[in-house]
Amino acid sequence: MRAFEAAARHLSFTRAAEELNVTQAAISHQVKALEEDLGVPLFRRLNRALLLTGAGQALHPAIGEAMAILSNAVDRLHKDDRTGELAVTTMDSFAATWLVPKLGRFRKAWPDIDVRVSTSDDPVDFNRTNIDLAIRYGAGNWPGLSVERLMTEEVYPVCAPELLQADPPLICPSDLKHHTLLHDDTRLDWRMWLMAVGQHTIDPDKGPGYQHSNLVIQAAMQGDGIALARSVLVAEALASGRLVKPFDVALAAEYAYYIVCPPANLNRPKVKAFREWLIEEARADDLAGA
Repeated sequence: MRAFEAAARHLSFTRAAEELNVTQAAISHQVKALEEDLGVPLFRRLNRALLLTGAGQALHPAIGEAMAILSNAVDRLHKDDRTGELAVTTMDSFAATWLVPKLGRFRKAWPDIDVRVSTSDDPVDFNRTNIDLAIRYGAGNWPGLSVERLMTEEVYPVCAPELLQADPPLICPSDLKHHTLLHDDTRLDWRMWLMAVGQHTIDPDKGPGYQHSNLVIQAAMQGDGIALARSVLVAEALASGRLVKPFDVALAAEYAYYIVCPPANLNRPKVKAFREWLIEEARADDLAGA
């Protein structure tokens, strides 16, 4: 039908072939196949001219209108993929402490893109959701998806500044036995950190636990105890003085943050813009020592 529409508009197989970047024989073959399928001739083929038959005259406007509708729909899709909503999912703690505080800068750079952030720790089924891009924390193993490391991080103890002035003292790691340890759900990091600094007599499981890391950070800022924090999540609180590092001992975290999405999404303008912005923000934090 595309071959017929071009040939009917130009009344020339040659010019239709030039427009569609195919051979004249290909146009002739496609038109002939359409005529055989419909059971009626669409053109009168003269020595030096090509004319539409009655059937051709009836069919051409309808096909032209349908082609225009399809073209406009495709154009709208391309336009919509440069503006409008972008659905992003990430972890609750990362959204609250890193992503959302920075989103104002993205809105200034891309005012026509509306980022919709949802939070979840679960794997994303991109085939059954409208999620465009995910930021996940892990080992980077998500088969079948595009996976790009965004940031690595360290873990170290943090606390409210007033705890450094209070009694009992908090001068060296052994002083932790007199303080409350705050935990997230895993309770694994304190065990590793205490072993790294040679503190084998302190119970790494003692102390209250919270489901999300940002709740642990909030408890630490309130002076409820000492949190073993991930550097990405406490960078702003440390910079503002709401938290301090009582000891200069940090461990490299086992996992990292990754940008995850279907490979086809990487070429979509909205996804590409957001991905590049994320990488720029992470690089800026790295240069700032966050």
